[in-house]
Amino acid sequence: MSIFSALTGGLRSPKSIRHNGKRVSEILEAHARFVRGDETGARADLAGAELSRIDLQRAVLAYVNFQGANLDGASLRDAKLSSADMSKARLRRADLRKADLTETNLSQADLTEAQLGGAELFRASLRDAVLQRADFGAANFRSADVHGADFRGAVMRTAILRETELDGVDLSGVDLTTTLLPRGYKAPQAPRPVEEAKGS
Repeated sequence: MSIFSALTGGLRSPKSIRHNGKRVSEILEAHARFVRGDETGARADLAGAELSRIDLQRAVLAYVNFQGANLDGASLRDAKLSSADMSKARLRRADLRKADLTETNLSQADLTEAQLGGAELFRASLRDAVLQRADFGAANFRSADVHGADFRGAVMRTAILRETELDGVDLSGVDLTTTLLPRGYKAPQAPRPVEEAKGS
C-alpha cells in the first residue's frame, strides 16, 4: 500500500480501476458529457463493477448504472447520485454522507454500517434494502419507499420520515426518540426484558 493510500484509508482512484477494458475515470468523463447533452458522451454503465474503496467524493454520478456493483468501503461523500441505479449494489461501510440520492434506486442494496448522515433520500427506493447498523443521522427520507427494508441497529437520530409511508415497515428496536415521524405514527414498543415481564 502506498503512503497516499494509507493516508486516505486505502481509497482507490477511478484512474486505477478498470471495467470492461476501460478506466473508470474515462467512463465517468464520458458520462459527464452525456449529462451535459454532448453527443460524444455515453451513460456510464458500471453494473456489476468491482469498485470497492473507490474515491468518488463530490463526483457527479446522476443516472449512472451501478446495479449489482461492489462499492464496499467506497467514498461517495457529497456525490450527486440522483436517479442512479444502485439496486442490489454492495455499499457496506460506504461513506455517503451528504450525498444527493434523490430518486435513486437502492432497492435490495446492502448498506450495512454505511454512513449516510445528512443524505438526501427524497423519493429514493430502499425497498428490501439491508440497512443494518447504518447511520442515517439527519437524513431526509421524504416520500422514500422503505418497505421491506431491514433497519435493525440503524441510527435514526433527527432523521426526517415525516412524509414517508411507514405502514408495514418494521422499525422495532430502532431508537426513534428524535426522529421526525409522520403525524399520528405510533412507534413500535420495544419488547421488555423477560425478567421484567415476569415480575409485572
